[in-house]
This record gives sequence, C-alpha cells and structure tokens, in this order.
Amino acid sequence: MSKKIDEARKHLTKALKKHADVVGGSAVSLKKAERAASRVAEAASAYAELVEKKTGLPSPFQGVEPAGLEAETVASLEAERDALSTRPIPTVG
Repeated sequence: MSKKIDEARKHLTKALKKHADVVGGSAVSLKKAERAASRVAEAASAYAELVEKKTGLPSPFQGVEPAGLEAETVASLEAERDALSTRPIPTVG
C-alpha cells in the first residue's frame, strides 16, 4: 500500500472516530458536530484524491454529498476572523 494513501486512511479513520465521539453523546453540540463533519469531508477528499492520482480510479465516495458548515456559520467565522486580523494591537508604554 502506498505510504501516502495509508497515511490519508489513518487521518480519515481518526476524523471518523472523532466525529462518532462528538455525535454519539447524549448532548450534541451543533458547532462541534459541524466541525467534526467538515474534518471527515476534508480527510475523505484527500484520501480520494490520492487514490485517483495513484490508480486513476474515481473517488470511492462518489454519490456522497459533501457536508459542510452552514452558510451562516461560515459568514460568522469569516467576519470574526476579519475583525481580529484588522484590529490594531495595543502597545504598553
């Protein structure tokens, strides 16, 4: 097995386990679940890309709808990031 594919599979397995931990509890946080789902999607995409590069075979995840953060969550995170990156750093002196 290709080392890169094996590493991507391990990353995907880890992301799936984390997702199961997050959504398997009695109280499920929407944001944590969305983040975990996003990590699974990223790991699956990376795995599929490596498999396709090595073998030329299509993604083993064809037909699986990509899950992501809701548009409102993405907009909120981008606004927060932009606000933090443009804020002047206070100096002491």
